[in-house]
Amino acid sequence: MANAIVGYARTSTVDQEAGLGAQKKELEAAGCTKIFAEQISSVSKERPQLEAAFEYVREGDVFVVTKLDRFARFVRDLVNLRERLDTKGVTLRILAMNLDTSNATGTLMMNVLGSVAEFEREMMWERQREGIAKAKSKGVYKGRQPTARRKAGG
Repeated sequence: MANAIVGYARTSTVDQEAGLGAQKKELEAAGCTKIFAEQISSVSKERPQLEAAFEYVREGDVFVVTKLDRFARFVRDLVNLRERLDTKGVTLRILAMNLDTSNATGTLMMNVLGSVAEFEREMMWERQREGIAKAKSKGVYKGRQPTARRKAGG
């Protein structure tokens, strides 16, 4: 049996339907014959479709994602997920980075770029916290609207 090219698409919320559709198209264009997709935060402890994809893949298969952040948010998660694929003899391709872990260079670059992406995200959060603190000190920060209470009608 030929090796499968398996895709995984994810958006954080159900509001991102167009983004999920775009990922699926990219994965199809990359040759994916089976695509697992879900709309769930990457920090969620359970990602059922990712788990289903991991169950589905077999030795020699290629696991494809469009972007690194659709697969893992933090370097430790990336390493853990990658190890799970390695254990099954499955390589990882990240389309946006043109990375393929079937060779040592691709693995090195994935780890380096994953670290850079995590650094950038942490810098963004730091700038956001600084901006909030500055706005609070000027008395112009109101905070996020309490959506749960508003949805509950109270």
